[in-house]
Amino acid sequence: MTKDFIPLLQKCSLQIQDLLKTTPACYLNTTNTSGDAQLQIDVAADKIIEKELMGSKFIAGLCSEEKSEAIFKDTGSYLVAYDPLDGSSIIDSNLSVGSIFGIYEKEFKASALVASAYVVYGPKLEFVFADDKLTHFIYNTNGWEEKNLATLKTQGKINAPGGTQKNWDPKHKKLIESLFEEGYRLRYSGGMVPDLHQILIKGGGLFSYPATLDSPKGKLRKLFEVFPFAFIYEKAGGEAIDGKKRLLELEIQSLHESTPCFFGSKNEIEKVRKYYE
Repeated sequence: MTKDFIPLLQKCSLQIQDLLKTTPACYLNTTNTSGDAQLQIDVAADKIIEKELMGSKFIAGLCSEEKSEAIFKDTGSYLVAYDPLDGSSIIDSNLSVGSIFGIYEKEFKASALVASAYVVYGPKLEFVFADDKLTHFIYNTNGWEEKNLATLKTQGKINAPGGTQKNWDPKHKKLIESLFEEGYRLRYSGGMVPDLHQILIKGGGLFSYPATLDSPKGKLRKLFEVFPFAFIYEKAGGEAIDGKKRLLELEIQSLHESTPCFFGSKNEIEKVRKYYE
């Protein structure tokens, strides 16, 4: 049944790709529940996804980074939590951005996550879907073409550290410095989707968004961003933790709850545990 989400989410992605070509990156006089200023294009992308998902008979409800509360209907058994346009603040720089989807069965919690997906809007339109396996699609003149997505190597060479450096905890600073001392390459765009996608495509590395002085509970949201990518990274042979604990074992108290998060190859995650424990 989760395979039914593939054409539905691909349809959303094509509409959002067109939206990116025609909608200016201007801010509205509103903020989302997390306190981020909303772009006009954030709200427009959210409306596209809401319309398509709530029109599906197998979806019972959804929540979004751009909505304060979840919305429900009487039919269906799946719930979808999504970030309609991750990295929208870098659109005016013409960098790649994305969409993230977590597909839950009956409840919004990590243990109910049955599939997840993300879209990369870049030079190529790419779509990655995970349920019992990973599936990778690239859109071209012939439509969606399925591609192989290799599993992560035990160790990579990419280091993508998020958060403001002056607000890092000393142990996190030591972790990042140790990676550079070992020859890791800095690759951080300011967009979660393109940075995590690059690590997957290149075969390994570490993406980190730690607790910081200004965001002691981390910045990235569990339901919309963290859990879906944790699911994908585990399917790809990697790991995803909050510094100590597996992300998909975390409880959730509210829809917009955030957490520190680390995604990567097994050796990189083991290094995180070493510095954080």
